[in-house]
Amino acid sequence: MLPDLLLPMRSPAKRIRAILALALLILSAAPAMAQVSWRMTTEYPENNISGIGLTSFADRVTARTNGFVSVTNAFDNQLKISSGEMPRAALDGRIARGDAFAGALSGLDPVLGLSTLPFLVQSVDLAHAANLRARPLYEKALAARGLKLLYLTIWPATGLWSDRALAGADDLPKLNMRAYDANSSEVMKAAGANAQFLPMDKALAGLKEHQLNAFLTSGDGGAGRKLWDFLPYFTAINYAMPVSIAFVRTEAFTALPEQMQREVLAAAADTEQSQLALLAHRTTENYARMRDNGVKIAEPAPPSLVAALRRAATATIAAWEAQAGADAAAIVEWAKQQ
Repeated sequence: MLPDLLLPMRSPAKRIRAILALALLILSAAPAMAQVSWRMTTEYPENNISGIGLTSFADRVTARTNGFVSVTNAFDNQLKISSGEMPRAALDGRIARGDAFAGALSGLDPVLGLSTLPFLVQSVDLAHAANLRARPLYEKALAARGLKLLYLTIWPATGLWSDRALAGADDLPKLNMRAYDANSSEVMKAAGANAQFLPMDKALAGLKEHQLNAFLTSGDGGAGRKLWDFLPYFTAINYAMPVSIAFVRTEAFTALPEQMQREVLAAAADTEQSQLALLAHRTTENYARMRDNGVKIAEPAPPSLVAALRRAATATIAAWEAQAGADAAAIVEWAKQQ
């Protein structure tokens, strides 16, 4: 049977009041029926720049959508899903979103490894400009795999954490090193180090078991992981300013009403800007925290060490350009001219 308020009414005023009452009833019930919860993960701790991005995005999405979309975050690889595994985990429905270290995604498409190319950018401004140029290529690579890019996080410059002071290139063969992607592993091997690409959880296990005595990562990554407990030296080689890429399963995004899609993208844009603003003082803050915990920072790095790494990088960059295609290679060549 129809509710009384839907039965024929002779009074227009009563009919209008009834329609308004029904509309209010439907609107009040809609949020409860339609609310969406997304699970998001990162390999890194909550106080790391990647973790800060997750928290910031979750807060902004909740506020902008008035709670229609909420995000539950998992930090420090709680879900046992590494950056390289996140795309598959999203497509399988184990997570809706991930914030993945871009270098680990280069197996999907070489262009996603652009930001980890050695010595390509040496400033925040240049890193930002290069990634703006590369963003359409990132978006295309992810879209081809059922994923939508939300925001980028640029990391502070990568350095070398080690268990000993590095005086020059001759010290590289003494290092059993964790590299953060295939390209950096090849560069370090070519320079003489014993390097391998390992996800962070496996790298930390290798460090604690004394299988590794060096890490290629930023002060941000190392400080968040308290690498100083094992590696009390940091050499500021300014290897790269890599990015993390936050993405969502396209199917989950397009299932949202159009207005909610717009609000999610606005929250993502705001997060990207706030992440960029963090970089202004992030390195200084990291270095202060590192020194407070006994880390000896070599800045600038020994010239012979940097020169050896630059020489070793040449072949890796050329091979990457050939794989990534003309559009990606053009960005590299543009960056070299800046």
